[in-house]
Amino acid sequence: MLSDHDDIHPLFYGAPQTTEFRKLRKRIVRYVREAVEQYGMVQGRDARWLVCLSGGKDSYTLLAALMELKWRGLLPVEILACNLDQGQPGFPATVLPEFLEKMGVPHRIEYQDTYSIVVDKVPQGRTYCALCSRLRRGNLYRIAREEGCNAVVLGHHRDDILETFFMNLFHGGRLATMPPKLVNEEGDLFLYRPLAHVAEADCEKFARAMNYPIIPCDLCGSQDGLQRQQVKQILDQWEKNSPGRRQVMFRALMNARPSHLLDAKLWDFAGLSLEEGKTPEVDAPPVLGRG
Repeated sequence: MLSDHDDIHPLFYGAPQTTEFRKLRKRIVRYVREAVEQYGMVQGRDARWLVCLSGGKDSYTLLAALMELKWRGLLPVEILACNLDQGQPGFPATVLPEFLEKMGVPHRIEYQDTYSIVVDKVPQGRTYCALCSRLRRGNLYRIAREEGCNAVVLGHHRDDILETFFMNLFHGGRLATMPPKLVNEEGDLFLYRPLAHVAEADCEKFARAMNYPIIPCDLCGSQDGLQRQQVKQILDQWEKNSPGRRQVMFRALMNARPSHLLDAKLWDFAGLSLEEGKTPEVDAPPVLGRG
């Protein structure tokens, strides 16, 4: 499907001709296609997606994979790339418009100075992420409605999902993470994460090999001591000690067993009786035993 160098979307022009890169590109596009199909991200014949482009490695990788699938007729949606310029000092405002024009990607560039609001409202010593994310998300929903889009598409990858799971576990006291698909609170827009199965390392290798014009985050990305950074360091150490552990943990998020957790809202423990036949413990034994 993806073997002919000349038969590719312009976003892949200039790609390295190595076997390693071709395998990387095929793997990313395959994982994105699998996520789109597995989680039912194509809704209706007139689907229009607002694909959010921050200028980071993840969003470039997302856009390239989606445009490739669309170009091949495997993603029947209309794509509008969108960059929200949040007013960070020194943000290179011409980089993304020039890139998108060159690649022939339909796009909208929106300027909203949320940077000043975040810096003013967040107390010294606190992290910017929560407020920055809420303001950004609100603007993206507004833009999606104005453009007639039915979905906002974000570049969160497998490692973002894992890190969020452990942040909720360590700091929030709940088992939850970023879902690959959800409906916003107003009920009028989908939110998709097609990179859900793609490793961060693959995004980094891909964007670097393609020499995309990366724009670093100078707001939350510039702060030290973030909870996400701490979780990332833990996962990095686990991965170093046991290569492949990230993927094993990610598969666990796709293999939840409510009968072997403790949430009585998800499983009717009180209603279990011997007369009903086999118990969940017999039908679906836990991987690690009873300990």
